[in-house]
Amino acid sequence: MNLRALVLCSDEKILKVLRRVLSDLEIDAEHCTDADTAVRKLTRQRFEAVIVDCDDQESAANVLKSVRRAPCNQHAVAVALLDGVQVVKSVFAQGAHFALYKPITTERAKNSFRAARALMKCERRRNSRVPIELPVTLVFGGTEGSVKTTTLDLSEGGMATRFARQSRKKDRFRVSFALPGNHRPIDCEGEMAWEDDAARAGIRFVDMQDEDRSHVKAWLLRHLPEMENDDPPVACKLTDLSPGGCYLEIATPFPVRTRVTLATRCGDVRVEIEGMVRVAHPEAGMGVEFVQNTGPQQQKVEKFIESLVNSKTAAPAVDVKPEGMDDGPALAAATAVAGNDPLLELFHRQRKMSAEAFLGELRRQRGANAAAARA
Repeated sequence: MNLRALVLCSDEKILKVLRRVLSDLEIDAEHCTDADTAVRKLTRQRFEAVIVDCDDQESAANVLKSVRRAPCNQHAVAVALLDGVQVVKSVFAQGAHFALYKPITTERAKNSFRAARALMKCERRRNSRVPIELPVTLVFGGTEGSVKTTTLDLSEGGMATRFARQSRKKDRFRVSFALPGNHRPIDCEGEMAWEDDAARAGIRFVDMQDEDRSHVKAWLLRHLPEMENDDPPVACKLTDLSPGGCYLEIATPFPVRTRVTLATRCGDVRVEIEGMVRVAHPEAGMGVEFVQNTGPQQQKVEKFIESLVNSKTAAPAVDVKPEGMDDGPALAAATAVAGNDPLLELFHRQRKMSAEAFLGELRRQRGANAAAARA
């Protein structure tokens, strides 16, 4: 089943390019010429992407905001088409994930929509649910003990369950369940994503181990035959590296708070780690913070950094694969790392900086690090 994109644009030249590129990428496009029609479609149909020409900024803002309000399109990937004079931060604040600058050429559009398609596939799979009843144990902290319940459905990012009554529980807790045919229990942290008046609740998985996530993903793929395989990883050039993160040169960066897998090679061994996109600059690059909440994750990060440091090339290649957009509370940097990591501190200061100021500070850090290395 092809991916679907809603396109709000009245420029025939742009539409001609978009139709050709989207067709080549097996993305079906549904065209709208006015914002009211686009908003109505968003409330009634599901799309994996929404593409909005921001020539009329007020109408574009209304459509981008409607994407997040529409229950069936909350996870759609939003692409904003911008003039060079428009401020990219404002459209990101309104809900855009990617920015594509005019004039829109076929090559520029292909690069942008390849990255967008990888995330569209990932989000569709992550939010596609398999109806299934599984026993689940939720273990709460303090004196609240544990609760046994049953799932209504399961997805890569969480599950829906039924409670005897509304829990009103907002803190994190442990979630334990076993997949059919797999006696090894899956245990991870969870948090309430939603509750309704029928005592049903959505649980979002948090900090699930790589092995457990792979088991869930593989099981879902077997039970969702219409789901296509992920796109190949995107090759990026490493320009900056620290114990807590890295900056990668890429024309179409993934959105801020996209969970990614970074991979490089150490001899014949492929080394992979998890990361979170913290900074994204269209047509420049993105900053990724390494996830190292556990001992095994920290060890993988150390091996990853060692592989890059020992690389014989000036700008080592790093493959990046999106794993989905994080829709939970913003993750804070690991205190032990951030306090002594100028690159990571720069990532967390970027909201107060323009892209030009950030990239200038990044170059300054890079020069200082090179001078220190020569000394």
